[in-house]
Amino acid sequence: MEQILITPRSFGKTDPTPFTLIREAGYEILENKTGGILSKEQMIEAIASVAGVIIGVDPLDREVISAGKSLRAIAKYGVGTDNIDVPYAKECSIKLSTTAGANSNAVADYAFTLMLACARRVCEINARCHQGDWGKVIGTDLYGKTLGILGLGAIGKGVAKRAQGFDMNILAYDVFWDEAYAQAHGIRQADPNTIFSCCDFISLHLPLNNDTLGIVNADAFRRMKRTAILINTARGGLIDESALIQALSTQQILAAGIDVFEKEPPENTVLYSLPNLVMGSHCAASTVGASEAMSLLAVQNLLSDL
Repeated sequence: MEQILITPRSFGKTDPTPFTLIREAGYEILENKTGGILSKEQMIEAIASVAGVIIGVDPLDREVISAGKSLRAIAKYGVGTDNIDVPYAKECSIKLSTTAGANSNAVADYAFTLMLACARRVCEINARCHQGDWGKVIGTDLYGKTLGILGLGAIGKGVAKRAQGFDMNILAYDVFWDEAYAQAHGIRQADPNTIFSCCDFISLHLPLNNDTLGIVNADAFRRMKRTAILINTARGGLIDESALIQALSTQQILAAGIDVFEKEPPENTVLYSLPNLVMGSHCAASTVGASEAMSLLAVQNLLSDL
């Protein structure tokens, strides 16, 4: 019996239908039971005899793919493919799919949650209250402020839609600019440097590639307002983490809400001690609705390609 490897930890957690569909199609399931992201060595071992893989953020580079001697299809649980050697997969005639659109609302919700949490210092207030400290903590406003969105795809548009409820002024950047959408929703086009310089809030929704790697670097932080708040629910590599630590520790910017890091969990222990950093465990898409939609779509995509 051919096997399918499933690595995402939230896959099928609240609805067994995706597992049922795989078994009914005649495949045996191999699950990631480690409770974490698989290492390259673990992936090489796990993928050796499988026909298909449903992959999260685990490494799927050339060496891992080449270890999958029977691999015919890859289904990404999400949309970002920076952890996958896409050209090599194509070279090997391995089909690749993503679950585009399945988690857009969940991630947009979380990005806006991080904005509010950072601006109103929600985590700090909660911690103080639990210690019996009822002193007032002064936050900053969202309503009527300027939001810059880097990446105006489905998630970026979702964030813009939520920001409209706060009467925010919205600037956005995207390589594939949707002028009709921007005009219909009052969004002004701007380049990244303008966004870094002018915006009170900056939210990242770009894919990670050679052009976007480290796009938020020391120079970008120097351009930002000292009251700026940076949000990242996209990919860790978009931000130079050394520059982020410097910017936060010296109050070069006010705060940051970061759900994704270069390595997860982050290896730089300084990040854990920054009081103006709200950290997430790559959980922006971790809602019941989003995980069920991604699980089902990933299975449908994979079975269609096998």
